[in-house]
Amino acid sequence: MSNGAETRIRRSREKILAAAEEVFLHHGFLGANMDSVADKAGVSKQTVYAHCKSKEALFVLVVERMTGGAAKDIGEDVEDDFEGLSAERFFLEAATDQLIVVMTPRLMRLRRMVIGEVERFPDLGRSLHDNGAGRSIARYARAIGHYTKTGELHCDDPYSAATHFNWLVMGGPTNAAMFLGDAGIPSNADLKDHARECVRIFLAAFSECA
Repeated sequence: MSNGAETRIRRSREKILAAAEEVFLHHGFLGANMDSVADKAGVSKQTVYAHCKSKEALFVLVVERMTGGAAKDIGEDVEDDFEGLSAERFFLEAATDQLIVVMTPRLMRLRRMVIGEVERFPDLGRSLHDNGAGRSIARYARAIGHYTKTGELHCDDPYSAATHFNWLVMGGPTNAAMFLGDAGIPSNADLKDHARECVRIFLAAFSECA
């Protein structure tokens, strides 16, 4: 296959996935159909089916694309360099980035949609967790392990501490967005204040634990 043909196929796939994301988020899985995706993408329905054999397969691709993209935006797909960063600075920057990237109407709608379809697509719930909270917790655990070695933190179970920190950061804002919709998503200024308070609480606990 020529480079030109590969480029056209890749562009067509991106158009289809972008269109499918919009259709699924607006109509949900049951309300979406391949005709709407084709119309939104500006391609034929046959082209959509050439890339994805079913609506179910397309739905899975959209969810994986969205969750993977969020992880990349937060920086969870690369190893952190802690050189020159205090524990306070690292956790404040990481928590702020996580909140601002995740607490958007687009990703909160995705979360609601996946939760609503978890019985039909149980693997998607796992994918959402693994690419979302799972990656964040693993990242925080690595950081806690590092800062424990340097003496800034004192913690015998980095993974448990990371889990507590992740949900201290995400629990309240996410819960509000789940029940109150887009209106429940805090402003960026409020998210930054929330991150700062979470870090203060976290450091107060884990700079003193044995």
